[in-house]
Amino acid sequence: MAQTVDRPTQPPAHMHGARRSAPHVARTPTVPEDTLGGLPLRAVYGPDDVQIDVERDLAEPGEFPYTRGVHRTMYRDKLWTMRQFAGFGSAAETNERYRFLLSQGQMGLSVAFDMPTLMGHDSDARESLGEVGRCGVAIDSVEDMRTLFNAIDVGDITTSMTINSPAPILFAMYLAVAEETDVPFAKLGGTLQNDILKEYIAQKEFIFPVQPSMRLVSDVVAFCAQHVPRWHPISISGYHIREAGSTAAQELAFTLADGFAYVEAGIAAGLEVDEFAPRLSFFFNAHIDFFEEIAKYRAARRIWARHLRERYGAKDERSLKLRFHAQTAGCSLTAQQIENNIARTAFEAMSAVLGGANSLHTNSMDEVLALPTEKAAQIALRTQQILGYETGVPSVVDPLAGSWFIEDLTNRMEQAAEEYFTAIGERGGMLAAIEDGFPQREIADAAFRYQQQLESGERVIVGVNVYEDTVDAKPPQVLVIDPAIERDQIARVTKLRESRDNTSVATRLEALKEVAAGSENTVPAILECVRVRATEGEIIAALKEVFGVHRETPVF
Repeated sequence: MAQTVDRPTQPPAHMHGARRSAPHVARTPTVPEDTLGGLPLRAVYGPDDVQIDVERDLAEPGEFPYTRGVHRTMYRDKLWTMRQFAGFGSAAETNERYRFLLSQGQMGLSVAFDMPTLMGHDSDARESLGEVGRCGVAIDSVEDMRTLFNAIDVGDITTSMTINSPAPILFAMYLAVAEETDVPFAKLGGTLQNDILKEYIAQKEFIFPVQPSMRLVSDVVAFCAQHVPRWHPISISGYHIREAGSTAAQELAFTLADGFAYVEAGIAAGLEVDEFAPRLSFFFNAHIDFFEEIAKYRAARRIWARHLRERYGAKDERSLKLRFHAQTAGCSLTAQQIENNIARTAFEAMSAVLGGANSLHTNSMDEVLALPTEKAAQIALRTQQILGYETGVPSVVDPLAGSWFIEDLTNRMEQAAEEYFTAIGERGGMLAAIEDGFPQREIADAAFRYQQQLESGERVIVGVNVYEDTVDAKPPQVLVIDPAIERDQIARVTKLRESRDNTSVATRLEALKEVAAGSENTVPAILECVRVRATEGEIIAALKEVFGVHRETPVF
């Protein structure tokens, strides 16, 4: 079982790199004259500092180009979905956390999988040793998925699943749970991250080469368009691009460029753009530079709407409306003075709401040290609820519209993104740019510059390079995963293989390989595999025989 223990206050060396310094008189830091992403700022803004065509660039909320929001009244009618990301240890323990969060007022579920699941390994695989249940929940088969949602009606709740290379398999398990609990596919609502391009760019949880990976993404999109109409088959994710060290403009540009690549893949697969584009969604990072983040979200909606209509011929207004989930920035949290993270998270969450987020996760103060304790997770949820019900922020749609500063910053974010689109086009498109390492190099350079700024004191992190503690504080309690969870999970996988019909499993896996070698949609064949209790690792192994594996070319 998971338990809480005291964690020493001395942070690991990699946590913002800050080594405890000798006691000293605190220096007074200076106020930066540019954004976190390096955009220069004037001290004062006036009407001469911004060129804005109100009708073309703003319009009303709910109207093209949706700069001011995708709905006319936004949060006046319905608040954003408060969707806290959670998963640890076994499916049974995570189910308990889900039911606790729902009892505390959470509106939707978001599944965090452990590293073996993210990489397509079963819990008893050699590669999984020591990692089972550590950074998320271990899911090996549909039996685990059933336990994960025990006593939760999947037809009555929306679920987000953060999974990429194995996304079709975990999605199929979710579908199988719905079948076995008599919930029609058409009733299911939620989101599958399924964004493989950002894995090659930033997070590196890839398995297969680029082309077969894109095929799997397109197969899920096509399957959902036909059978699971309320499901978002891709959550195009800038979050991990930002966590890898990108600027806000790079996050904006590379995320939308990935989105355009998925649109092109769907069209190439024979779908009309308006058949699937309305169900595409986005996932952005809510970082600490308050106004830059608000401008980023506003620019994202405007860019998406214009490109979908002008480049891809979308006519359905639902295709033009960029809907996004936001999560406060994990990379802004500090191991030093972890209570400061509550304030950071609150400001980041407010920027997401002022920018028109459709759903939101607020990070817990302690997850820079470990998975969140129940108390820390409750504080994070309460942060959203205070923002929603006490501050008055949701009462007015896009309240910063017309601000000379915000409109100028929104324009500059859009311009920076368009410049990146040009550079990507010159390299033959996003897939070619990724294979050439272009976005990877840009992000690495940005991360290096930021680290230099921290070390020189040009950028400030309170409690890290200014106002450090000079006296050891009481160690915080952190969540620790009992090693017995891994042993128990391995025992469950072993028992499953002994009790199932292994002949049926072998037959379904062979059928899947035949489909993968051809051009049929792979999702029905994967669903057949999970129905007979094939494990995730077995399905991945079958696909590897056909698709091979991706070996990254290092980028320096």
